[in-house]
Amino acid sequence: MSDHEAYDAVVIGAGHNGLTAAVLLQRAGLRTVCLESKRYAGGMASTVELFDGYQFEIAGSVQLPTSAIVSKELGLDTLPQVDLSVMSVSLIDEGVEPLIYYTDLAEAAVHMEQVHGIEVVLGMAEMMGWSAAPTRALGRFEAGTLPKSLDEMYACATSDAERASITEMLFGSATDVLDRYLPDKQKHAALRGMLAFLAVNSTYRGPASPGSAAGLAFGMAVPDENTVLTKKIKGGIGTLTKHLEEQYAEAGGELRLEAPVSEIVVEDGKAVGVVLDGGERIDAGSVVSAVAPDLTLTSLISGDAVDPALVTRLNGIDHRGSYVQMHFALDGVPEFAAPYEFLNDPAMQAAIGMFATPEQLQQQFEDSRRGIVPETPAVAFQIPSASDPDLAPPGKAAASAFSLWFPVEEDPSEYARLKAEMGQRVIDRITHFAPNFESLILKHTTFTPKHMGTMFGAPGGDYCHGLIHPELLGPYRPGPRGYVDQPHGIDGLYLGSAGCYGGPGITFIPGYNAAQAVLGDR
Repeated sequence: MSDHEAYDAVVIGAGHNGLTAAVLLQRAGLRTVCLESKRYAGGMASTVELFDGYQFEIAGSVQLPTSAIVSKELGLDTLPQVDLSVMSVSLIDEGVEPLIYYTDLAEAAVHMEQVHGIEVVLGMAEMMGWSAAPTRALGRFEAGTLPKSLDEMYACATSDAERASITEMLFGSATDVLDRYLPDKQKHAALRGMLAFLAVNSTYRGPASPGSAAGLAFGMAVPDENTVLTKKIKGGIGTLTKHLEEQYAEAGGELRLEAPVSEIVVEDGKAVGVVLDGGERIDAGSVVSAVAPDLTLTSLISGDAVDPALVTRLNGIDHRGSYVQMHFALDGVPEFAAPYEFLNDPAMQAAIGMFATPEQLQQQFEDSRRGIVPETPAVAFQIPSASDPDLAPPGKAAASAFSLWFPVEEDPSEYARLKAEMGQRVIDRITHFAPNFESLILKHTTFTPKHMGTMFGAPGGDYCHGLIHPELLGPYRPGPRGYVDQPHGIDGLYLGSAGCYGGPGITFIPGYNAAQAVLGDR
């Protein structure tokens, strides 16, 4: 018998996936402890007061569709939601008609037809058809299943055309697809810009780069009847975390903050517990890691417990995040100038995309690899306090921006200069559309991939724990026990981070899958 404190299960990391696994295991009767290295739970799915009275979704701001099974298990349909009539507005410049994406799909289609032409509606319908087979092949919204092999992915196709779309998803570029279905580079510019940004914002590829079609298919994946699409959460994405924390506490689970794990203890090929930074050992029958799979298997496990061939494979995962995330405490609401006065309606301010054409975005990506900051970067801008006033003091506004591309291959000595330059370019881009924006800034902060890596343990600042590249999707993304063709081979160890099948994104599926694997083995 061990003299260490023992649990049935220990979960490493209290992000949304870690908390999901912990809740489900505790409810199933396993005495569970969830260990978080930071002072608060939630990880990237957190709402944080960065400045007095101003709260921000510090990293994750969009909850993606998730499995209806997972939603029911976690009670996600009970969360308070912000009722948005407009999900997003896409801009390019004064020469391009803005695209308003209404929440009601019929209203969105009417807008597209009346403002942008029937060919845009037809083109989008054809693109949605193109994405159907890749959606099934990727298993985007499946819970409790393992990654599909390539043969199983192609078996999802019901026609030669669908097989071709899976092949294009794996090997083609986003620009190839956009040029086919939305070929008018002027008339379709706003929609092309939005879709190009969607395709590459979780990659290290430009929209014309081979393989970028995978990001487009991933982003366009259409929920089915087994999927729940959750709207914007009142109180920000951190409301999800609080909801899971409460469920975990009600079930009798133990959450320990500021408890970083330094080692997963493996004895005779089985995970038997963890050791904390201070030396404390916690024994457990099962260990679930919501830390990135490569960090789990190469940094937390010592000795020769992991096959060297698997270590080599894990070390090849691309984690090059190339973005900045900025948060602004504003002394009032920005005023948009002509011809964008319609954006002064709070209903239009949930998400304003200040995008670039696919061609510009590709050139900016290539420039960033040479250390050049984009002159007019593509920016996803939000004023969440417009629809959720409690996020900012009365009369003030809380705003956030996510922008591509931050040069991450440049000499580290240039990092501070590039960060300042990129941050100012983002401010200039927003100020172009809202001339008083910069004058309203009371305080702001700029997070680079390096900051995200330090704050959240996201390798390389990669919030996906493995970018949306075809070689990191499907069978090339591990399940709870590792890759389908190369399991990690350690009994009692389960992987459950966004780097696993069912991720990335705030879907809860990797955590759910890890918990189901634990319970299935027991």
